[in-house]
Formats: sequence, structure tokens, C-alpha cells
Amino acid sequence: MTRPRLVATDLDGTIVRRDGTISDRTVAALKLATEAGAELVFVTGRPPRWMAQVAEVTGHRGLAICANGALVYDLETERVIESRLLDAAAIADLMTSLGDAVPGVRFAVESETDLLHEPHYPLLWDDEAPGVRRAGHVSDLSTASAAKLLVRHADADADALLSRTREVVGDLAELTHSSLTGLVEISAVGVTKATTLAAVCAERGIDASEVLAFGDMPNDLAMLAWAGTSYAVANAHVEVLAAVELHTGDVEDDGVAQVLERVFGSVA
Repeated sequence: MTRPRLVATDLDGTIVRRDGTISDRTVAALKLATEAGAELVFVTGRPPRWMAQVAEVTGHRGLAICANGALVYDLETERVIESRLLDAAAIADLMTSLGDAVPGVRFAVESETDLLHEPHYPLLWDDEAPGVRRAGHVSDLSTASAAKLLVRHADADADALLSRTREVVGDLAELTHSSLTGLVEISAVGVTKATTLAAVCAERGIDASEVLAFGDMPNDLAMLAWAGTSYAVANAHVEVLAAVELHTGDVEDDGVAQVLERVFGSVA
């Protein structure tokens, strides 16, 4: 393939391994791509507050599209430079509709800097993380715009919960998931990894055909469909493996690095 002008990769499950680390081989392969002239963009469901370790390990290079497209984060300066937010009125309407239609769901909102959750929202990863705040009442979650509305059900399968919430919400917001647990992530209409990546590329005069993308979960599907060349890692969600023609190795086997080394030349 022609060398891409931009490499877009998801993080967790794609280059971030199950123990939360990025291998030396993958770091070297990412550096190889940038030294060959390609731009690097991390495209993730993570909020900016979860990006410090990634920025440090990868040398503070490039941009990160965070919160499934809602926030563009400069890894060099460690600040949000663009936002596409879900407004407060929409958050209130969504919580009312979903709370009525799907018993047992709990809500949280992710902003540029923190997570605000209702009293009974189950915290699985964030229980001791900085920037996590407990609201006094669920209505406190809809007093300001946010990057994402998070909908969690303690006993639900992620795919089943996504299907049910889509039935309720329809086209009033963008719904996806990137979790093996019962969590749905909701963004403003038209905000996905793909739409924000497309905007970033347009600003740089980069066509979709010049983009190489990697992913593993349903929240990556739109991006993988948009990019000119896309790979699913071997450990990807079954829906992603079915939708994406090109596959590479498991995240634990540095699947992304395997492709980058072929495209940009072997790591010395």
C-alpha cells in the first residue's frame, strides 16, 4: 500500500494491552510512522484525564480525539483544543426517556475534566481516580453540557444494552459501546470518532484514502469504515471482525506494530 499520511488508532484493546501498558515494540512502531512523515492521532473513548500515561509513553506526539469524538486533545500541551458537546437539555431528556424505558440504568456525565455520577452509579474503573465526583441527585447531571452521557446497568450485557437504548433514543443522539460490561456511551448527534477524525484530516488537507486506521470495538466501526485502509486486531469484537476486511495480530502480539513495520519499514 502507499504510505499513509495519517495513522489513526484506538487505544484500549488495540495498542493498550490488557495490563494497561503499551509495549516497547508498539511505541517504536508509532515513532517509526511519525519519523517517516505520517501524522499520528489516537482516537479513543477515553476522556482527557486518562491520557497522561499515553502521552508520556509516546513522547507527547500528535493529537488525541477523546470521548468518541467529542474532544480533541493536544498531547504536547495536554489541553483540549476543540469540543463537540451534548447539551444540558438533551442530557435531561435522554435520562428521562432511558430511565423510564430501561429499569435499572444509572447515569454519569463525562466533561473535559471530570466524571460526575449519580449516587447509585456503579464505578468499575474510576472508584479511586482523580476527577470523579458524586452528584447529590441525578438531576445535577444535566446542569451543563458534557462530552458524553454514560448509561450503565449492573446486570446487562453491553450489546443487549446498546440495542435496547438505541430503540429508545433513535436518531436523537449517537450511541455506542466499547466495553464488555453493561455500559453505553452517548454523544451529540453527528459526533463519532469518524466525524471528528474526518474534520481533523480536512483541516490538514488529508483525504480518507490517505488514512490508516486500527480498532477493536463497536465505537471504532464508523472510523474503520471511513478510513481508506483499516485493520481490526485479532481480539476485536465479533461485529468489528465481521465488518473490517483486513485483520492483524492480537493486541498482546503487537498487531498494530506488525502492520506499521510493514508499511513504514522494520524497527531497527
